[in-house]
Amino acid sequence: MNGRGYIHSVVAATLVVALLFSWSAGGQAQTFDVAARAAILIDAETGQVLFEKNADQPYEPASLVKIMTLLVAMDAVKAGRVSLADPVRTSRRAAAVGGSQVYLAEGETHPLEKMLKAVAIASGNDASMAVAEFIAGTEDAFVQLMNERARQIGMTQSRFTNADGLPPEPGEEPSLASARDIALASRTLILEHPKVLEWTSTVMETFRENPLFILYNTNGLVGKYEGLDGLKTGHTTAAGWCLAATAVRGNVRLISVIMGAESRAAREEQTRALLDYGFNRFAPVLAGEGEVGAAKVVTGIPEQVPVRVERPVWAHVPRGQNVELVTEIVTRPDLVAPIAQGEHVGEYVVYLGGQEAFRVPVYAAVDVERASVFVRAWRAVRDFVLDLVGRGA
Repeated sequence: MNGRGYIHSVVAATLVVALLFSWSAGGQAQTFDVAARAAILIDAETGQVLFEKNADQPYEPASLVKIMTLLVAMDAVKAGRVSLADPVRTSRRAAAVGGSQVYLAEGETHPLEKMLKAVAIASGNDASMAVAEFIAGTEDAFVQLMNERARQIGMTQSRFTNADGLPPEPGEEPSLASARDIALASRTLILEHPKVLEWTSTVMETFRENPLFILYNTNGLVGKYEGLDGLKTGHTTAAGWCLAATAVRGNVRLISVIMGAESRAAREEQTRALLDYGFNRFAPVLAGEGEVGAAKVVTGIPEQVPVRVERPVWAHVPRGQNVELVTEIVTRPDLVAPIAQGEHVGEYVVYLGGQEAFRVPVYAAVDVERASVFVRAWRAVRDFVLDLVGRGA
């Protein structure tokens, strides 16, 4: 399987499974599309792409930017730099932010968690600014953190210029992001900070009593689509109507992104259609659980190290099609002993129909000691000879 990513050494018994599922459309493939500039549908756990349309084309994302705002803020909480109970004071600049807001007054103070709820539920631009200033001192410094985090997780078609997604001022550059990048940011947020789903699944909640302000969820599908519990809406004239959504049914959580729909109703209708497509047209198949193979560590004792996946791995297979499912272990190119149990040692790669579908991390199931100089030298000679024999064959 050369040429598929960074395969430097591959060790594991390859699993080949023929899968056949029946469906009710007479066995005929159906064309599917969404009415939007760009869209993508992925599995939240593995990142497997089930549908995409212009997924790598950057567009203005409007308030989908706030997915990154939430991610950077929750990263700071997880790292212990701030607490959800910390008071966040509203600056004059934050209070002056327009658009969607919770009408914060200068000097008004709320716990960080309440401010993040205002961002997640009601898409408060003023709350986004207050959070950014609290976390990083200034919005510009916070935006730098957003862009650094985006690069870290592989968002290659995105740049962020503010923390709220509002259109740029004259002479300024807009934020840009692709549907694939928004899905990646959403996936990272959900997997690393699942608490956010408690907020994005809230239909309404009182923000303050005096003066009374109630947070109403801008995502009209919450409570109206089975299993949907997030994630974020967006709209400006330039961006059109956008919605990053997530829903869970059984063992499957999907993430959909719609960018540039024609109306609020259209972005919800297209999100329904996209999620329905994922849940109805694909069958989840268990592709691995627990120990899934072994990684070769030529400097280690043992040399064949059993590896584990963190959680059960489900692959989505189109219903009604014969699909060959193949898996393999791809070890890290820099992997040397000693290795501690639980250390990341490579990736578990799943192929469907000869194409890579996704890859997830694998971890050492046991401790691995460093082999002696004699053993390492013997293995080097052995592998050299075997390589020569293989070439001769």
